[in-house]
Amino acid sequence: MRRVIALALVALVTGCASTPPEDDPVQIKLKDLDDRLVRVERILSNQAEMAQHQEDVQSAVRELRGRVDELENSSQAMRKQQRDLYNDLDKRLNAMGAGGNGAGGSSVPPNAQNNGTGGAAAGGAGAGGAPQGASSVEQAVYNQAFDALKASSYSTAITGFKDFLANYGSSPLAENAQYWLGEAYYVTRDYDSANGAFRAVLDKWPNSRKAPDAMLKLGYTQYEQKKYADARKTLMDVTQKFPNSDAAKLATDRLAHMPGNAH
Repeated sequence: MRRVIALALVALVTGCASTPPEDDPVQIKLKDLDDRLVRVERILSNQAEMAQHQEDVQSAVRELRGRVDELENSSQAMRKQQRDLYNDLDKRLNAMGAGGNGAGGSSVPPNAQNNGTGGAAAGGAGAGGAPQGASSVEQAVYNQAFDALKASSYSTAITGFKDFLANYGSSPLAENAQYWLGEAYYVTRDYDSANGAFRAVLDKWPNSRKAPDAMLKLGYTQYEQKKYADARKTLMDVTQKFPNSDAAKLATDRLAHMPGNAH
């Protein structure tokens, strides 16, 4: 009997040990709440990242819009400047065409007259045709380059004037070719080349009728190159050396409108 009771107790203890205890309801609830909190935190973190990303995108869009506005304003300013350059050149060419001298643009534009240099300048146009001493071949070659300039074929004009100067550097038309070479460079915004071309006029023909215009456009060129101190000095020289010329009036006007930091 004792043995039977002992076996029964062993079986009871073994059965109790193998039966898992029931989960604590409080622990189950806490675990569920913890899992839900983790999910909420994950959602909030994702939303915060999305919000930051959206703000970054909006900031980038604002920056791009600002850049677009700047580019549009810059483009408009460049187009206006280009139109002004073309209009200025067109007026000069038309003024020369209205002279009626038949020299194919070898005459001097109105703003190159009354320059105080005295006498007929070297290379000045004759009353009824080419400058005195210019051959028909020189005139024909010069006319081709000048016609290209009037037609706004600037690269062709530049090549033509350079060839003319290389082959007929001592021609009475050479100073005109040199000046209009500078104008062709200037209107195409090749300011370094324009600077050299206008300086060549002043170096080789300092007392010619082209000198006031060449010095004026040299000042304009230096301004475009942001060489403001040089531009101011050159424009002042125009007003002092050619006080009665139209070039001096234009130089005075440009000096009056130069920004305060351009000195």
